[in-house]
Amino acid sequence: MKILIVDDSKMSRRLIRGILEQDLNLQTELREASNGQEAIALLEKETADLVFLDLTMPGLSGFDVLEEIKRRSFQAQVFVLSADIQTKAREKVLSLGAKDFIAKPVCAQVLREVLRSHGIINE
Repeated sequence: MKILIVDDSKMSRRLIRGILEQDLNLQTELREASNGQEAIALLEKETADLVFLDLTMPGLSGFDVLEEIKRRSFQAQVFVLSADIQTKAREKVLSLGAKDFIAKPVCAQVLREVLRSHGIINE
């Protein structure tokens, strides 16, 4: 499984990577992007099965990245991770094609449940 983690916070990227590799023990090929432009460039080179996407980033926001993914018909399943828990933000990302919205800070138990509910893991 190919996964792209997109977040301008190195600490957040490390946390998500740790959860996926250590807590969920997923056998994955992980890539990281520190901003939206980098994420789109990586997806142009090689698509991902899953994208974990922060909303608030300099340059292209997570909303912008979602719009580009939809416009370009990238096949990745996108899960938005954000501290912005407003209903409008959640509704907008889902309307742009995100599979789910996960509130930050992310924990292993919540990420496991979300991935299980979408049939990505079977534990």
